Amino acid sequence: MWICREREMASLNKLYSSGKFEFVVLYGRRRVGTTALINHFIEGKPAIYFMGFESNAKQNLENFSKSIAEYAGGYEGDMSFPSFQAALEVVFRLSEKDRLILAIDEYPSVARVSKSLASTLQLLIDKYQDRSKMMLILCGSSMSYMEDHVLAYKAPLYGRSTAQIRLLPFEFAEACSFFHSFSAEDKALAYGIVGGTPKYLLQISDRLSIEENIKNTFLDTNSSLYEEPMNLLKQEVREPAIYTAIITAIATGSSRMSEISTKVGEETSVCSTYLNHLITLGIVQKELPYGEKASKKAIYLIDDNMFRFWYRFVPENASLISRGASDLVYQRIEPYLSDYMGKVFEEICRQYLWKLLLSGESPVEFTSLGRWWGNDPTHKRQAEIDIMGEKDQYTALFGECKWTNEKVDLGVLDTLKERSSLFAYQKKHFFLFSKSGFTKGCAAKARELGNVSLITYSDILSTFSCGADTLHA
Repeated sequence: MWICREREMASLNKLYSSGKFEFVVLYGRRRVGTTALINHFIEGKPAIYFMGFESNAKQNLENFSKSIAEYAGGYEGDMSFPSFQAALEVVFRLSEKDRLILAIDEYPSVARVSKSLASTLQLLIDKYQDRSKMMLILCGSSMSYMEDHVLAYKAPLYGRSTAQIRLLPFEFAEACSFFHSFSAEDKALAYGIVGGTPKYLLQISDRLSIEENIKNTFLDTNSSLYEEPMNLLKQEVREPAIYTAIITAIATGSSRMSEISTKVGEETSVCSTYLNHLITLGIVQKELPYGEKASKKAIYLIDDNMFRFWYRFVPENASLISRGASDLVYQRIEPYLSDYMGKVFEEICRQYLWKLLLSGESPVEFTSLGRWWGNDPTHKRQAEIDIMGEKDQYTALFGECKWTNEKVDLGVLDTLKERSSLFAYQKKHFFLFSKSGFTKGCAAKARELGNVSLITYSDILSTFSCGADTLHA
């Protein structure tokens, strides 16, 4: 099943149509779909596709040799080039005559055991690029390796790529494409528990209830997702135990550096190093109050829904899960799902606002979106605004998001307006987002003010073309 990735496909096809030498670095976290993208792109085009795997240099070279021979039409079972340089030189020569794609998938698996491969590629690119018609694609799912050994300043291949594509998980609108039979609410819940990674989305069946899906994927020790977070960490980091402790601390409510450090039992300097790596991997996000730069106010959030759900609910119930008590574990999880979905709904609402902006329908042409929290000197307490976006020093939007079964009432609008008074913008537009709609009083006040948008979850689905089914509260 091929879904979305139109923008990435368009970029690759544009590079291919240039007819000159192109070098694309394509990378993304495991399971995000880099291999599927490459295979879809090269379909029907002259291409040599080679996937490296965890073996020695000799085995990888033999497999690469076979890929070249199959393309050239001279495949022999025991045929092998004496070195990667000899094999690559042949491919570069082939590309002098005709357009040719060379896609090396899982490049880190090959380069780790063939230490001179990067330098060899550097040498041959410098030698042939002016007369080559090759489109070279190096692809990898080891984020740290691709960034440190391919894209980094000191890497041999630095400065030679003509494009780099970091493949990200799908956003909510794209994730909905996987779930035609789900109710509207279940589409959000599915996105909330597995996020936008294609491999994880495919584990969810829209023929089953969300309860059954959670039991099958997270509460069953035989499921492919049951140990997925730990397996991914083991492939990316050297000390998965400390990373696990940090992610667990964040998932269970510790968001500030001091809180995480205390929970994990490590110095803040140590935690900072690990957190920076988790941010690079796209697992953790560092957030500051909108418009502020003071690092002492920073908080850390889990940026991947599958990791967030897993670390929030699985470790604390591991003993019961191992005994097959999935019904009991789900009974423990279910009361917290609405609260858990609050942050997910905020992210969906931000994606909706970006959609409005890009389609020219936003009442405020903001340049960025974020969350704000800080001191309310009038009431002498901490205050929070779910979404803020600024056009300039005069104009901004403020948003509040409610994922509850009750309609949003006038008090929510009054509170948002009051908190916006902490800022000196002359023009303000307010967004209220609600899963279940709005009271008559709130709707009447919004009409009276004229600068308030009331957006239901069904409105969001309609804008995303996800299908606005009836919500099942």
